[in-house]
Amino acid sequence: MVLLKKVSSLFWPYQNPKIRLFCVSMITLITCSMIVPQMAKFVKCDGDLQCIFQALTAYLLTVITLVKLYTCYFNRCKYFLDEIMIDQLFVEWDDLQSPEEFEIMKKYAEKGRRYSLGYSLYCFISIYLFMSVSLVPVILDAVLPLNESRPILPAHPGYYFVDDRKYFYYILLHAVFGWKVAMTGIVAHDCMLLTYVEHVCSIFAISGFRFERLICTSTNSITILHSDTYYRKQIEFSVHTHRKALKFAQLIEDTFSLTLAIQIVLNTVMISITLLQITQKDANYLIMLRYIVYVLAQLFHLFCLSFEGQKLIDHSLQTRDMIYNCPWYEAPIKYQKMLLFVMRKSLQPIFLSAGKIFIFSLENFTSIVQTSMSYFTVLSSLE
Repeated sequence: MVLLKKVSSLFWPYQNPKIRLFCVSMITLITCSMIVPQMAKFVKCDGDLQCIFQALTAYLLTVITLVKLYTCYFNRCKYFLDEIMIDQLFVEWDDLQSPEEFEIMKKYAEKGRRYSLGYSLYCFISIYLFMSVSLVPVILDAVLPLNESRPILPAHPGYYFVDDRKYFYYILLHAVFGWKVAMTGIVAHDCMLLTYVEHVCSIFAISGFRFERLICTSTNSITILHSDTYYRKQIEFSVHTHRKALKFAQLIEDTFSLTLAIQIVLNTVMISITLLQITQKDANYLIMLRYIVYVLAQLFHLFCLSFEGQKLIDHSLQTRDMIYNCPWYEAPIKYQKMLLFVMRKSLQPIFLSAGKIFIFSLENFTSIVQTSMSYFTVLSSLE
């Protein structure tokens, strides 16, 4: 959680409202400074489809940046205003009853930290590789000069109303700073989502562990084994933990569902357009390398969301299996019936969706890739 807070320190949800508003305003201005040259590029294209598609690759990413930014800001006001309620949904270390539960929580916390670190490094490395390709012609002109200077490769598709060669380093500096801030917003949003999903999965795992050990932990004591108070307290505590996981999962769904729908549509279009740039006949190896890095980053982004969505589905369904795996037949009949209610609740999977339409899972990840390939084929036929 410390890593996540450091990455998203520009608009961490629990900052002072004035500081958070100032940070969001500054990030919006910086991101809009990237949109202005991108919009100018559209005008400069003068109806050329290939030029327009090239400008769209960067423009859609800035739009996604703003979508993610305002998701963190406005949904903080809508859903996370009551921090006491949110704290009640978290399972604290003091709530754990055994060393095994402590290890489960520690394992998922470590996974969240590791996933956030890996995702952050991949995203920042990808964006720097994308922009650093523009330095290759400049370096080659210095090392292996030709009779004439090599064509300048812009840091990103955009028109700055000045001579690109004369002001190359100023444009590059602006692009590096702007995209660094934009990528920080993307990483903060996604790492926050990944961390929340991992915590929900840990709550499901602890709940399932408690149900699974409901009878096993009492076999050494006949008195406790036949105690109604014991079964009532243990089942009550396990059900409460399970309900906490369900409420937290529903809160995540309500918070991110709409914006994820916008992102999934834009990502599908972006992948199709990026593939189109790679297959252009007049594209040199530098442009191809740049857009290969870009499309791999987009696929990695979708895969991470789909992977976490699949984990949420699997963990929500495993509770029923853990209940069935415990020696439930040794419990009194009335408590066996209580376990049936929990199993019935676990028959319906909990999922992370985009607009209640697209469910993030590994199976649907392949369908998104296939859809993007279909759009890519259609766009290729238009040229």
